[in-house]
Amino acid sequence: MVDAPDTEQNRFSRRLTRYARVGANVGGVAAKMAGARLMGRDFSDQRNAADLMAALGGLKGPLMKLAQLISTVPDLLPPEYAEELQKLQASAPPMGPAFVKRRMRAELGPDWKTRFKSFDEKPSAAASLGQVHKAVSLEGERLACKLQYPDMQSAVEADLNQLGILMSVQRRISPEIDTREIAEELSERLREELDYRREAANATLYGQALKAERQVRVPAVIPELSTGRLLTMTWLDGDPLLTFLDHSLEDRNRIATALFKAWWHPFATHGIIHGDPHLGNYSVFEEEGRPEGINLLDYGCIRVFNARFVSGVVELFHGFLNDDRARIVEAYRRWGFEGLGDEQIDALNIWARFIYGPLLDDRVRTIADGIDPSAYGRKEAWQVKQALKSGPTIVIPREFVLMDRAAVGLGAVMLHLKAELNFHRIFAETIEDFDEGKLAKRQARALKTAGLEGVL
Repeated sequence: MVDAPDTEQNRFSRRLTRYARVGANVGGVAAKMAGARLMGRDFSDQRNAADLMAALGGLKGPLMKLAQLISTVPDLLPPEYAEELQKLQASAPPMGPAFVKRRMRAELGPDWKTRFKSFDEKPSAAASLGQVHKAVSLEGERLACKLQYPDMQSAVEADLNQLGILMSVQRRISPEIDTREIAEELSERLREELDYRREAANATLYGQALKAERQVRVPAVIPELSTGRLLTMTWLDGDPLLTFLDHSLEDRNRIATALFKAWWHPFATHGIIHGDPHLGNYSVFEEEGRPEGINLLDYGCIRVFNARFVSGVVELFHGFLNDDRARIVEAYRRWGFEGLGDEQIDALNIWARFIYGPLLDDRVRTIADGIDPSAYGRKEAWQVKQALKSGPTIVIPREFVLMDRAAVGLGAVMLHLKAELNFHRIFAETIEDFDEGKLAKRQARALKTAGLEGVL
């Protein structure tokens, strides 16, 4: 179906309007910060961070999602900025019934209502790019219909054009880190989230990777009720993860174990990670009156890695475990870091040892292990930043971005749960039979089945 010229003109006008709003808001803060730099004032002033949050918070939608992504990449911004950006709520105003009917008609045709036994026009959940509606199929199966907000493609493209401003803020604060690859990675992943056919394929891929994990449930896609902007899947009953924080340690450990498996098992066996470890993307299901496992709900931000990158993660684990510097250096090379000197490797090891710490420690412990959760990782990030200042600019490989972000996000969920597990043994069991060649073959078969050939 081809849009009429006036529709295209309206979309172009909306895009220009958003360019202006985003550019004025974010650019104004950047200009203010640059002026402060010229006048010799502190660049990391809390007031500047609050101004940036206010500028972004007034826009909602994709740019807020990007801001949240950036805020979780360690040491990309000063703590003051990260703290403010993390306060943003990635949600847009929900579509009313008239909008919903119009959008559903556009996706499934004028007789769309006849394809459901029932469809709740009031959303059950809302996020940055779309909202979820409960429905029941003609066969009586409960469904979750994720419907994209209108004109999201224009909004995303407008916001991505301003991502460079946020990155320029970072480069002025931390010139020792080259963020070009980071910007490319975040842009590509956000564009993928607009394509619900891609998300449907991602969900199918995860269904294969986790089919043997009874503690993790993946919804099934309903292809005949899905399009590029409508994703229909089976409904999974569960309660928000945060409602279990006051449960017994046994219950919280069971949930934490399921989360660990949901993240590490697909990575070790299929080279994929869930790159958006937001608490809202999980719910907890119960059996016999107790929490048994988790439902993994969102598949928009999925990263596929080649087998070589995955082998680098395993190499680094064994390198740290056996104090083998050659394996550590080789791991960074497999990740895509180039031309690293000894000082840069030592600096990267500070952060890597922090992330790998729970996996290397063969005992029952919490993720933080006695560290104040509010300061979790801050000391290590500061040490890395100081260590890199004296050397040449380091380019962060794009593959590293979501890997690191997801690891930090998973750790944050574990902090909320206050889980006490032997993370070392769970991880060691996960990679016990790891083989790079076998992973490559298994991954190729799974990608083909999911319709994702050529993504690597």
